[in-house]
Amino acid sequence: MTDRKKFAPPAIQEFAPKLAEVTDTVLFGDIWERPGLSPRDRSLVTVTALAALYRNDQLAFHLGKALENGVTKDELIEAITHLAFYAGWPNAMTAMNQLKEIVDKADQSG
Repeated sequence: MTDRKKFAPPAIQEFAPKLAEVTDTVLFGDIWERPGLSPRDRSLVTVTALAALYRNDQLAFHLGKALENGVTKDELIEAITHLAFYAGWPNAMTAMNQLKEIVDKADQSG
């Protein structure tokens, strides 16, 4: 068996190993690798869906992944601003605060 990158948090890997396994193999090993959308576009779709649904536990990870996948800070700001009118102001403000924390932390580290 090949060593795959693990995306599920270590605590979940230990507590719910099957959920961790399908997260790593199905979600990130298959769905995220499909050729129909670029990783950048998948990240933008994922961030907006998580922000709209107020899924903040997952949002921070995916905001960071979006930046890694080439979505710019300004594009994320614009997407979240646009989303405010469709998914609600509190959802957008929460997402924007998380993005700001991630960007501020990245700016301080390098």
